Amino acid sequence: MRIARNILTALVLLGLASHAALAERPADIARQHHEAEAGGIISDFREFLSIPNVASNVSDMMDNAAFIEAYIGRRGFTSKVVSAGGAPYVVAERPGSDDAPTVLVYAHFDGQPVIPGQWSSPPFEPTLWTDNPLKADAKILSWDQEAFDPSWRVVARSAGDDKAPVIALMAAIDALVAADKMPDVTVKLILDGEEERGSPTLAGVLDQIAGDLVADVMLFCDGPMHQSGRRQLVLGVRGSMTVDLTTFGPNRPLHSGHYGNWAPNPNEILMRLLLSLKDDEGRVVVEGYSDDVRAISAREVTAVAAMPSVDAQMKHELGLGNNEIPGERLESAIMRTAIVVRGISGGGVGPEARNIIEPTAQASLNLRLVPGQKPEALLAALKAHFEKMGMTVSANGPSAGAAREHHLQMVPRPGGYRSFRTSIDANVVGDLKVILDRLGDQETLITPTMGGSLPIYLFEDNLDAPIVILPVANHDNNQHGRDENLRLKNLFDAIEMYAEVLVGLSDEP
Repeated sequence: MRIARNILTALVLLGLASHAALAERPADIARQHHEAEAGGIISDFREFLSIPNVASNVSDMMDNAAFIEAYIGRRGFTSKVVSAGGAPYVVAERPGSDDAPTVLVYAHFDGQPVIPGQWSSPPFEPTLWTDNPLKADAKILSWDQEAFDPSWRVVARSAGDDKAPVIALMAAIDALVAADKMPDVTVKLILDGEEERGSPTLAGVLDQIAGDLVADVMLFCDGPMHQSGRRQLVLGVRGSMTVDLTTFGPNRPLHSGHYGNWAPNPNEILMRLLLSLKDDEGRVVVEGYSDDVRAISAREVTAVAAMPSVDAQMKHELGLGNNEIPGERLESAIMRTAIVVRGISGGGVGPEARNIIEPTAQASLNLRLVPGQKPEALLAALKAHFEKMGMTVSANGPSAGAAREHHLQMVPRPGGYRSFRTSIDANVVGDLKVILDRLGDQETLITPTMGGSLPIYLFEDNLDAPIVILPVANHDNNQHGRDENLRLKNLFDAIEMYAEVLVGLSDEP
């Protein structure tokens, strides 16, 4: 009997120890913290979102940088603001011991321009909604709440893209410090004030401070989560560049009745040029455009196949009957190179329509690059393509005496950059998957690339550290558009994720 009692006592003690170990998990510590401090965390988020942040307004961006420096300074970070002729960047460090591993975190704090009249609530007056404001039954709530439903949304510019990581990471550090569980790890930050403009001065900033960013791993904290809601570890982004096109017709507006069928119409010239770029399924057919595309590996194909399919869900959500290539899943489509016509202008429509042939028409192309492609090669391929169609292509308007209808003005905007993709076989991928899998009962998705773009290639060129992307925003956050939002659960989940990652990447057991 004594032996049996001893065994029972040992089992009870072992059970208590296991329970204590569970209670010490970083995600549990973070959850207890954000449940107790939700009001304060959300208040900090509201204050940050209230500062206008269009990158072209450097004064506003300096206000954002000042907020960040004060906010992270209270968490033990030393920081400095760096500029290379554009918007500010904030570079900061919270040191561990001399031998501690170093985690470098990137996020950006600028946002896309806004058209306030299109928003359901003011873009720089953060508003609490029951759901995505684009849904008919969504309602505005008071901020005076005893408890916050995780399904509610904070609506403001940059709520989803990309101010949340700063708030969530600091809350995770607060939680670990309060529980005396902050690991021995050095945390470095580089916070970008001009990402939405293509980070045009980032190269100059890195020339100044690349030595301050030495790290063992770099985490890019931007982008939406998978449409299924599953956690994902993203390994790459497409590159991006913008090209503006202008076609020409008569040198003054002409009455469309008197001159229609006779005067070349720049709108119609532009449409023919745009339609020539892709086939009926959206595949780019420009000669030479895809010559340098790197083949997708077998493991990447397998990773995509292992992801839950969201195509039926997204078609229903978006009111679509099908996608461009029937049967091609979304995750495969965004691994292809793309030319997106993002805007066309050639005269008024609706009540502003007039019976005239305009002198010019314009289009803006967004080019999305995949591994292997370089911006200069794509520009050369486009120029050759348009020249084969009989156009004279230059960065300027037609010269005096030239036939205007045969001239195409093609102007690339500054800030174009190539794509980036970490190898799916890299050790850091397996290590982070193990860490993230501790957060729930579903496996973390390994996503070879997201469809959007980030200037990661510059860090690849300047730093010797593996780079991966940890997205936190809900997929329906209306990114870049009106009523941008973040679901509160995504903010809370990010706090738990950062706590787990900081401890997991440290040398502590």
